[in-house]
Amino acid sequence: MSKNLVLQTDFGVSDGAVSAMNGVAISVDPAIRIFDLTHDIPQYNIWEASYRLYQTISYWPKGTVFISVVDPGVGTDRMSVVVKTKEGQYIVTPNNGTLTHIKHSIGISEARVIDEKINRLPNSGESYTFHGRDVYAYTGARLAAGVISFEEVGPSVAAHEIIELPRTKARVKDDTIKGNIDILDVRFGNLWTNINRELFIEAGIQYGDTLEVSIQNNTRHIYKNMMRFGRSFADSRLGEPIVFVNSLDKLGVAINQGSFAKAYHIETGANWMISFRKV
Repeated sequence: MSKNLVLQTDFGVSDGAVSAMNGVAISVDPAIRIFDLTHDIPQYNIWEASYRLYQTISYWPKGTVFISVVDPGVGTDRMSVVVKTKEGQYIVTPNNGTLTHIKHSIGISEARVIDEKINRLPNSGESYTFHGRDVYAYTGARLAAGVISFEEVGPSVAAHEIIELPRTKARVKDDTIKGNIDILDVRFGNLWTNINRELFIEAGIQYGDTLEVSIQNNTRHIYKNMMRFGRSFADSRLGEPIVFVNSLDKLGVAINQGSFAKAYHIETGANWMISFRKV
């Protein structure tokens, strides 16, 4: 194992929850290196937790252990799992859809249910509301430190039992490319879609082309306008919208030095559809 432990939660850092998880991990092995992915996932937003894992995990070495705790079902009978990705990282998380993007885009090679009789913080047996500390941080740290092997996490579980949230597959239909708004580039308000750059190539769209861009939430039209497909924001004027390729090689929509999401009250998920048509 790499002894790298990467934490993601919806806890924020205004209280001691994240610090408690850090303390549990360090108590297992002081040599563990702890990093934060983010603790600013919107409360209970499993979809965003899933995407942030996908956005980040491939840049970490094999053996890195991720802990993701966005867990509105804490204390229920939902499974707690550890999965090994096909790239060799591990994710400790509730089985509630947090692994949706990983399962689809990267792949899961093995999955195990956490055996809490063995992998649970000692003397925490009567606590049912902080599995992030008592189960996930403890198990993740033991795995990262080599105290337990992956096989010692608990019994194996079939990949089809790993829950997925509903997703929309990007596609080309007639002369239009359709997909959904997967996530926001939060600080800047850009829209990141699930449409790969290859679909633009397939449709014959090139840099400099003018596109008709439409956004719907279910059946309600939110936005429709013309904008340029540019290599960078320098291909648009201040305040103008632009279509671009983001850091994950997928299509994004932005306002040059403005927030597209705030300007048009755009959100994310499978119900937020976006389409591009060359004009």
